[in-house]
Amino acid sequence: MAKVRFTETALRDAHQSLLATRMRTRDMIPIAEEMDKVGYFSVEAWGGATFDTCIRYLNEDPWERLRQLKSEFNRTPIQMLLRGQNLVGYKHYPDDVVTKFVEKSYENGVDIFRVFDALNDIRNMEKSIKVAKAQGAHVQGTISYTISPVHTLDDFVDLAKNLEALDCDSVAIKDMAGLITPTAAYDLVSALKEETDLLVDLHCHCTSGMTPISYYAACQAGVDVLDTAISPLAWGTSQPPTESMVAALQGTEFDTGLDLKLLAHIKKYFDDIKEKYLGILDPISESIDADVLLYQIPGGMLSNLISQLKEQNALDRYNDVLEEMPRVRKDMGYPPLVTPTSQIVGIQSVMNVLGGERYKTVSNEVKEYMKGMYGKPPAPVDPEISKKIIGDDEVITCRPADLLEPEFDKFKSEGEEKGFVKSDEDALTYALYPPIAPKFLKGEAEEEELKPAKSFDSDDAIGIPTQYNVEVDGDMYEVKILPTGFMEVEETSKGPFTPIEGGVFSSMQGMVIKLTVNVGDKVTEGSTIAVIEAMKMENDIQSEVDGVVKEIFVEPGDAVSAGDILMVIE
Repeated sequence: MAKVRFTETALRDAHQSLLATRMRTRDMIPIAEEMDKVGYFSVEAWGGATFDTCIRYLNEDPWERLRQLKSEFNRTPIQMLLRGQNLVGYKHYPDDVVTKFVEKSYENGVDIFRVFDALNDIRNMEKSIKVAKAQGAHVQGTISYTISPVHTLDDFVDLAKNLEALDCDSVAIKDMAGLITPTAAYDLVSALKEETDLLVDLHCHCTSGMTPISYYAACQAGVDVLDTAISPLAWGTSQPPTESMVAALQGTEFDTGLDLKLLAHIKKYFDDIKEKYLGILDPISESIDADVLLYQIPGGMLSNLISQLKEQNALDRYNDVLEEMPRVRKDMGYPPLVTPTSQIVGIQSVMNVLGGERYKTVSNEVKEYMKGMYGKPPAPVDPEISKKIIGDDEVITCRPADLLEPEFDKFKSEGEEKGFVKSDEDALTYALYPPIAPKFLKGEAEEEELKPAKSFDSDDAIGIPTQYNVEVDGDMYEVKILPTGFMEVEETSKGPFTPIEGGVFSSMQGMVIKLTVNVGDKVTEGSTIAVIEAMKMENDIQSEVDGVVKEIFVEPGDAVSAGDILMVIE
């Protein structure tokens, strides 16, 4: 048995899990030199939701963050979380974008790439693994861990063997919901150590409360690396605390040899950082919730669900939706619930319950999922449900990215023509997030104000909140409800809105990303008139009548709440 090593998650997953991914680069740099002295296996500092949040809310260039951190971490490798063919977005990108992104990530400072796929479909991981290996990076292939009637220990071991065949240097067990029991951790780590020559890393969230015990069981089975977070940013939907695990392993054969005094100094720094961000710390994120073991739903999905139902005045349907989620997951072939499949399953469950009929309304992502565009589900999808959603549309069997045309050069030249793309990194930012990147790259974005924590007995704390933090398995999103003018409403039998003849209302909170009609256009019943992005999912808004578009009240980029009027069709 060798000593166990730690990956510190404070600069990525920990603040993503607890602080809405809102930690600024300027709050990371002052402590980076001290963190570099600790002797971590790696520090996870990039990828996941950090890229999106930088440009959407912080008015920061994620590439510049990476370069600044690299200049501070001279001894400790910088690690990133990469969603396979999804990179740091929520859909598959073409191979040329994946190749360029991995090359530039390595060039700017990423040493270790943790590559995963939400369906554990290795075809979606191959390209990024091969490109990262070609750069000379350490590649950590990943098992998205879950529990279902179709997931077995042998399947996970087979996946690890296939990752080893792709020349990965290590394998991570990514337990995003904190589901792994001590026995399961012991058995899986033991099997991976016996069947492969890979270093084994265990990454768990503390949602269920079992994780520190599972970590010790993993140590007994020969785990090489554990993911931990400095204590102010630990527990709940984050990782176990670094100092506690160091102390627990002292004097054992797994002793990390890390200095608790140095960690105490780093802890004090993060105490102050946590205080600074207290206004966006969600108590749900910090708590332990053993319900995750009953429903196998990540804690972040639960808090997201509560927020969605509150928005739609339907919190009384909470238990109905909770019970619907495992049914939807079964219908969809038991996908592991991690970005983006967690959102696909979660939002569909809400739609099924609130819509009064299962699969009456489906997001574009559910349609794409059923067509095989996200990869091969762990088990076959329900054929009747599939037919209801996609009819006789063909289900693909090839690697989804094989159907995508190259587009890096297109985005680069388009961005250069418009004057906001100055480098390959800019072009990648644009290619990944076409709706929001131009505003950032043009220098028109503003840094979101960091609000102090309010006490609920203060005079100004009374009223309707206009800002919510919504967490989806560790990814935090801030949802703002923006006043767009006022309209008198009255209670009706249909709900709280005064019916406007021909009015088309948003059924969800989100952002308008596309309008497919103009004023004066003729539309037919069932035709798509707008697309709204809600919690990473694109949802078609369809006309319920044949008619003519009389007035449009929104434009792409506008935030909308459930019940906001979008347009009038006569």
